[in-house]
Amino acid sequence: MKIISRSALICACLLLVASCQRGGGPSGGGAASKNLRLAFVTNNASDFWSIARKGTEKADAELDDTTVEFRIPSEGTAADQKRQIDDLLAKGVDGIAVSPVDPDNQTQLINDTAKRVLVVTQDSDAPKSDRAFYVGTDNVAAGRQAGGLIKEALPQGGKIMVFVGKLDARNAQERLQGIRETLQGSNIEIIDVRTDDTDRVRAKSNVSDTLVRYPDVVGLVGLWSYNGPAILNAVKEANKTGQVKIIAFDEEDETLAGVKQGSIFATVVQQPHEFGYQAIKLMHQYLKGDKSLVPANKQVFVPTLVIKQDSVDAFTLKINQLRGR
Repeated sequence: MKIISRSALICACLLLVASCQRGGGPSGGGAASKNLRLAFVTNNASDFWSIARKGTEKADAELDDTTVEFRIPSEGTAADQKRQIDDLLAKGVDGIAVSPVDPDNQTQLINDTAKRVLVVTQDSDAPKSDRAFYVGTDNVAAGRQAGGLIKEALPQGGKIMVFVGKLDARNAQERLQGIRETLQGSNIEIIDVRTDDTDRVRAKSNVSDTLVRYPDVVGLVGLWSYNGPAILNAVKEANKTGQVKIIAFDEEDETLAGVKQGSIFATVVQQPHEFGYQAIKLMHQYLKGDKSLVPANKQVFVPTLVIKQDSVDAFTLKINQLRGR
C-alpha cells in the first residue's frame, strides 16, 4: 500500500480549495456552476404582463440554479424603466430581459447595461442596440394579420382610426407598418393614429372623440392590449355597437368578452406566457455558455394567433389555466 504523507495530503486539499475558489471543481468552469439572478422588466402595468409573469415563474421553478425577479414600471416611461434597471444592477443581477418603451432613445441605456450584464429585449425590440437577442412577436407579421382582419370586417371599405399607447415603441411602429402594407391599394383609409401614453382614461377619450369628430368612421383598431377594452367601452357608450367594427390586440378579459359577444370582430393575440418562459430559459442557457438556440438574426419569434367568435371559448379556457384561475 502506498502511504501519503500528511504534508502532501494538506497540499492536495489546499489545491482543491483554490481550484473551487477560481470556479473550477468537478463540474467544470465557474459559469456552469454559478447560481444566476435574472430579471424581467415590462413596459407598463397592463394585465397582459400577468401572463408573462406566469411564464417567468414556470422557468424559475424548472431552473434550480436560478432566481427570477419580475419588475413592472408603474409609470410606463423610459425614465421609470431606467430606475428599475439601475436598481437591478445595484442588486447584482446577471441578466435582464426588458421591453423598451422608447428603443431609439434607450439604445445608450441598453448598451451601457450590456457592458455589465446580459441584456435581451422582449415584446418590443431595440435591434440597433447591443442586446444579445430578442424574444417576442414578429410585429410586422402581426400587423399584416390585423390588416387582413380589417379588410375582412370591412369588405366595402371606409375610414378607420388606429389607437396605441406610444408610437415610439418599436412593436407599435411595426404593427402599424404591417397594417399599412396590407391595406395598401384597398378602399380602406387610415384617418390617423391616436396615442394615449398608456393612460386608460385618455385611451377611451381618444375613441369617444373620434366617434364624435368622424361620424363616418367604420373601423377602430387598437394596437396595445388595453386599447381593445377602451374602444369597446367608448363604442358602447356611443350606442354604436355593431355599426363600427373593432379589431384589437391581445387577450384582456374585456376584449375576449367583446369577441364572444360579437362586439369585437377579432383580436390578434400574442403568447406572453412564452415571452416570459423563453426569455428566462434562453438567458439561462446563454449565460451557461450555450448559444445554440439563438438564431443568427438574434430574433426568437413567438407566433401570434387570430381569435374570433368561434375560437374564443377554447382560447379563454387556455388563458385562464395559464393565469391559474
